[in-house]
Amino acid sequence: MTSGSSSNESGAAVPGRARTGGPAGPGPAGRVALVTGGGSGIGRACALALADAGAFVHVVDVDAEAAGAVAARIGGAAHPADLADPAAFDSLPAAVDILVNSAGLQHVAAIEEFPPERFELIQRVMVHAPFLLLRRVLPHMYGRGWGRVVNISSVHGLRASAFKSGYVAAKHALEGLSKVTALEGAPHGVTSNCVNPGYVRTPLVERQIAAQAEAHGIPAERVVEEVLLRGSAIKRLIEPEEVAAVAVWLCGPHTGHVTGASLPMDGGWTAA
Repeated sequence: MTSGSSSNESGAAVPGRARTGGPAGPGPAGRVALVTGGGSGIGRACALALADAGAFVHVVDVDAEAAGAVAARIGGAAHPADLADPAAFDSLPAAVDILVNSAGLQHVAAIEEFPPERFELIQRVMVHAPFLLLRRVLPHMYGRGWGRVVNISSVHGLRASAFKSGYVAAKHALEGLSKVTALEGAPHGVTSNCVNPGYVRTPLVERQIAAQAEAHGIPAERVVEEVLLRGSAIKRLIEPEEVAAVAVWLCGPHTGHVTGASLPMDGGWTAA
């Protein structure tokens, strides 16, 4: 499932483009990226967009088949990995210029009914894993004098919703980790930022819509407008490609002073 070279449209390997990337430009071109949760949703969109921008992409996902499919499409490298397992990080690359932390999971329950093991799992995947990845890749970024860390946070990293204690706690922690990374990385040419979308059309959100429709006895369309997007001025789900476009922009040539920031793309949710 792991490839060390890219491929052309016919699927044949392209000589000379190893996983160390090509000549580095002022943006993603020629850089090496690692995207967690890269097999689906926002992570997949980020992997595709970074590859389109000229980066070589390591696709990390717990779903080996999904990671392999994305890597094959973009000529990247697939890394099936359970980010809840600390041992999984030993096999992931350290020579990474762009790190996109996108892997996540959700559980909805009142605090008094929230399974402690589920709460802990969410923190391991969404907080501890980004921390371990930063420890692994920052020395390379510092040595190169350039690096970009893009944390796919959420409006729930800036606001809270009832019954999502595990997810909200993890996203708030990721916000803090991102800011510390920005401060420590600044002298080394490394930026770190969070992207904070509202509800994005991903498998995770689609499952929430189906569950809410069943719970409320209403059609899925009404769940989107009346439940999920009740606080949003723009009444539509965000597409993964829109989030990926912001992530790629943060890796571009004009964002060297954008660091330690949280960029809401929530349809006006946090404006109210």
